Amino acid sequence: MDEQQRTRRPGGRSARVGAAVHQAVTDLVGERGYGGFTVSEVAARAGVADTTVYRRWGSLEALLTDVTLTRLNARSPMPDTGDLAGDLHTYAAAVAREISGPEGLAVLRLTVALSGSGPEGLRLRDSFLAERARQMQSMLDRAPARGERHLDALTVLDHVMAPMYIRVLFGAGPLTPEYVAGLVDRLLG
Repeated sequence: MDEQQRTRRPGGRSARVGAAVHQAVTDLVGERGYGGFTVSEVAARAGVADTTVYRRWGSLEALLTDVTLTRLNARSPMPDTGDLAGDLHTYAAAVAREISGPEGLAVLRLTVALSGSGPEGLRLRDSFLAERARQMQSMLDRAPARGERHLDALTVLDHVMAPMYIRVLFGAGPLTPEYVAGLVDRLLG
């Protein structure tokens, strides 16, 4: 086995370490909130050395951002149903399931907490938000090519995502399928 084969092992130790560290972060955020733990505690819970976490992510804030973005991309990917309404309904329903699920509130709180974690946290938060907005905009940019209305990511955030986030963060009511569909329908109406 040559050096390149040794370093590329999808599903190998690297993937297992990444998954264990991500799960440790999610569990710790759920138990203690943001800022209630250290890299050492994450590493211990994941069964890896501190140096492994620092080598791969560089800082706790970078790790937290990676966990958040990875979860969002894996659990709420940008759909392509063939029309704008279908894309938005599918995406909003997926986000609603994710943020109201067992670990969703912890990840949502983590995202909010990154906003107040100093210059590094702000830089990482901005990077995270820019990437998510870019992904959403790529979904929205397909609509005009199909002769449909053009929306920007901020409009979807304001009218669909923000009300869901507020409900979950403040316990202001459940994200029923009817409620989520209604948000999309009002935006498109």
